[in-house]
Amino acid sequence: MEIFELTKSFPISERFALIDQLRRSSRSVCRSISEAYRKRQYPKHFISKISDADMENSETQVSLEFVEACGYINKEQYLNLLSKSEEVGKLLHHMITNPKKYQSKNKFPLTKS
Repeated sequence: MEIFELTKSFPISERFALIDQLRRSSRSVCRSISEAYRKRQYPKHFISKISDADMENSETQVSLEFVEACGYINKEQYLNLLSKSEEVGKLLHHMITNPKKYQSKNKFPLTKS
């Protein structure tokens, strides 16, 4: 949401390029994690979706580099957002390398007994 709010101040000429792409990639991180959570009983599917989230996170980082280089945000804002994104990357890496830690103890956690 921080990225969404920040992009509101970008030039309208960036609407269909940088703004939309940055918003899409940053939101896709959350969406992929959500999909992975639903597939957590299947380690290969879980890892695949978390890997997708990691890819989108990397794409967000690259877009932030462009945003800072274009002068739409200052260096401090860039470093703050990059730091948060890097922390997300570390968490995603942990999830990829330790998928069993994220599995539910119950084989079918969404069904009622």
